[in-house]
Amino acid sequence: MSFTHLDSSGHAHMVDVTGKQPTVRTATARGFVRCSPEVIAALRDGTAPKGDVLAVARIAGIQAAKSTAALLPLAHVIGVHRAGVELDIVDDGVHVEATVGTADRTGVEMEALTAVSVSALAIVDMIKGMDRSVVIEDVRIVAKSGGRSGDWLREGETR
Repeated sequence: MSFTHLDSSGHAHMVDVTGKQPTVRTATARGFVRCSPEVIAALRDGTAPKGDVLAVARIAGIQAAKSTAALLPLAHVIGVHRAGVELDIVDDGVHVEATVGTADRTGVEMEALTAVSVSALAIVDMIKGMDRSVVIEDVRIVAKSGGRSGDWLREGETR
């Protein structure tokens, strides 16, 4: 078995994608921030002490998608041409979903995962004074399209 991120000497390296043709690619990731009923009430009422939690989380996620290559040493610098974060408050927490798109030589799965993770972290940062037991759960890719491997949808998920 060979590993794409290891050279012939077994050292980590960035995969060379210069010969690949750019194609349209998207990826969607999801996660969940589990928090207390007190936090849910504050989010719904807009009374969280640090301000508009969801606005901060949404912008943090979009910025994170664009910064992925600076955070992950072997991720390629790509053009993020689309990044959106959706947040849905439910009775036991906040569902986080990010969709990222590009027309580039490699996919945007890591950008979507980074957007969800940082959005969730921003929520934690904004509410940690109200609920120290908050938990980030189930961050995962749920769908991707484009590239050599084509379209993929995680079993049990919907677009």
